[in-house]
Amino acid sequence: MPLANPDAAEAPVTPVDPRLLVREQGLAGYLSEFRRRLAAGELGSLPVVVGLIVICAAFQGLNSNFLSAENLSNIAVAMVGTGMMAIGIIFVLLLGEIDLSVGAVSGVSGAIVAILSVTHGVDEWLAVLAAVAGGAVIGALHGFFFAVIGAPAFAVTLAGLLFWQGLMLQLLGSNGTINLDSEGLVGKLNTHYFSDIAAAYGLAALAVAAFLLSGLLDSRRRAAAGIPFRPFADTLLRTAGLAVVAFAAAYVFNQYKGLPLALVLFLAALVITDLVLRRTAYGRKVVALGGSVEAARRAGIDVTAVRISVFAIAGGFAAVGGLFMASKIAAANQSAGSGELLMNVIAAAVIGGTSLFGGRGRTWNALLGVMVIVSIQYGLALEGIKSPVQFMITGGVLLATVVIDSITRRTQKTAGRA
Repeated sequence: MPLANPDAAEAPVTPVDPRLLVREQGLAGYLSEFRRRLAAGELGSLPVVVGLIVICAAFQGLNSNFLSAENLSNIAVAMVGTGMMAIGIIFVLLLGEIDLSVGAVSGVSGAIVAILSVTHGVDEWLAVLAAVAGGAVIGALHGFFFAVIGAPAFAVTLAGLLFWQGLMLQLLGSNGTINLDSEGLVGKLNTHYFSDIAAAYGLAALAVAAFLLSGLLDSRRRAAAGIPFRPFADTLLRTAGLAVVAFAAAYVFNQYKGLPLALVLFLAALVITDLVLRRTAYGRKVVALGGSVEAARRAGIDVTAVRISVFAIAGGFAAVGGLFMASKIAAANQSAGSGELLMNVIAAAVIGGTSLFGGRGRTWNALLGVMVIVSIQYGLALEGIKSPVQFMITGGVLLATVVIDSITRRTQKTAGRA
């Protein structure tokens, strides 16, 4: 049967990404996009950001010191140790697995640095490198038992938690504590500030410029490839939003002691790991493996090697986090890595938006999640509320996040996107 309109059949069909229709529809396009993402369960980090704003507003209403420059600076420094460890956990969660040993590994790293640098007089830089390398080796060992032997990651890392906790106690000996030089490399991780106001404002300007340049280059690359790209106005709007946040943070830090070194190192780790996950073949392999192991294997991905490397990354970041924990008290002691640390690390990753089911998450989730947890802790502490209530509230927030994650997955399946 002849076609009624042959010219229409021959016309090329240009694929249109519904997320980019905003350039033609303006504000209505943004509202339509929000409704589409809500229906498909793709709100990303928006619930966490809204929750963080509500938490800050509530605690500021209870105590006017919560948003003071001193308190916010203290929160920024306090969250780094847990946040570093959460970055490593996110890599493991992207596989749909778990690592219960990171708290114990962090304690071992602090003990290694203390023994090498204090007891044996090894250069502190070498001691730090040895501790981080040791954490990575420990993680790789866990990955070997999981990926090669086939033991469940939960059981392997639970055994690791007990073993490395015992090793730390053995290393520290009967005294149980080794003091570090508060003016040394590890001692200054949490105590050093860049007091020159140009440091905070310079970092803010660098971050904004890098974000804008990255967005423009990405749009240019996509346009050259003939695929939908983000409009310039949209990129400019996002850059303006980042500029407001970055320069406001710089202003707050400069009202107290200046830009904390710990925060600079944490942000650097977030940027690097985010680029690894989003812009490298290795990062795509990690995400693909979390989506479907069998599909990843059929695509030619070395599943065993990726799994071992991911646990090595988790162990390395656990060691880095342990150094920041040791820096807080300028000592390595037997309580390191215990208590609520493991809970907070996993909660930070999950609350920030990383899925427990694997295949979805970004390392920036560590920043959002740990900000929520530490903000709650500091806010409750200002009100004189004891640790038991803090645990219950944090547990409730974690449960709510897991429930939201589960509902999101169901919604995505219903929308045909999972």
